[in-house]
Amino acid sequence: MSKKQHIAVIRLSAMGDVAMTVPVLRALILQYPEVEITVVSRPFFKPFFDGIPNVNFFPVDLAKRHKGLPGLMRLYSDLRKLNVDKVADLHNVLRSKVVRNLFAMSGKKVAATDKGRAEKKALTRSENKIFIPVKPMVERHADTFSQLGFPIDLSYPQFLPKAILSDAIVSVIGNKDQKWVGIAPFAQYESKVYPIDLMQKVIDGLAADANLKVFLFGGGEKEIQLLNQLKNKHTNVIVLAGKLKFKQELEVISNLDLMLSMDSGNAHIAAMLGVKVITLWGATHPYAGFKPFNQPDDFCLASDREKYPLLPTSVYGNKKVEGYENAMRTILPETVLNKIKKEL
Repeated sequence: MSKKQHIAVIRLSAMGDVAMTVPVLRALILQYPEVEITVVSRPFFKPFFDGIPNVNFFPVDLAKRHKGLPGLMRLYSDLRKLNVDKVADLHNVLRSKVVRNLFAMSGKKVAATDKGRAEKKALTRSENKIFIPVKPMVERHADTFSQLGFPIDLSYPQFLPKAILSDAIVSVIGNKDQKWVGIAPFAQYESKVYPIDLMQKVIDGLAADANLKVFLFGGGEKEIQLLNQLKNKHTNVIVLAGKLKFKQELEVISNLDLMLSMDSGNAHIAAMLGVKVITLWGATHPYAGFKPFNQPDDFCLASDREKYPLLPTSVYGNKKVEGYENAMRTILPETVLNKIKKEL
């Protein structure tokens, strides 16, 4: 009988990127129950991996113990003590490369995710743009495990059952006697955020249906102020931001009937929990490989490329292109509302 294989999986940030590893790891464990995984990531992301068998979590301390080059040497030393056989570097940045290469030099088999930078560059450049879908990140991660000897089939995903909500959560949001819709109206970059006046129309339209309850997600004082404005006195719209712990928010998301999100972390969190996710795309585009896992193409509502032919202008939304500030206004609130109601 072959020895149980122990794989260290490195993905340090960001929230959506870490969430995208979850369906891959779940498929890996279902298809190779003899494998043990240690996820190496920031402590905040630990709840993502709760409930997946054979998956342990190693919290990285990038502020102190694992800071700088000496810290990365310590990280390698800490992970070595766990008797790791192979390393899957799903981040492929300088930090993770250092640790991965130390393992490689000690004779361990390592593999890293090819992020497809050249294809993404061709998709987002303004001249000679090649507008074809690049391979999704989840499939790229699956390829990484293939290199380690574990080919994965992602076509029949299984998700954890919906979380049973505690009394503490129910006291904030009430019992589930309506359809639940989550809305995450923010993203890291402005070019990915649906205009607030249009989002107001979407929320007002949903709130008009007494059979729906709408939850607004976000964080930070400025966002909470905007969410309270979007709530607009509707009794069936609840601002969740600042009221629950992160793990409790995940439990609420797992019970949603649908999530409306920008191209942001919340879309990937809902998708990893098996929830329907409708996404709105501004400067970015689902072709760049970040479409939420297991969601149909028509769940992605993108800005009008006939009016804005340079779209997508970037992979992450961090580039501002003059004259493209209103690209997302081409996604009409009526289109969003009709899509949500159809899928509910």
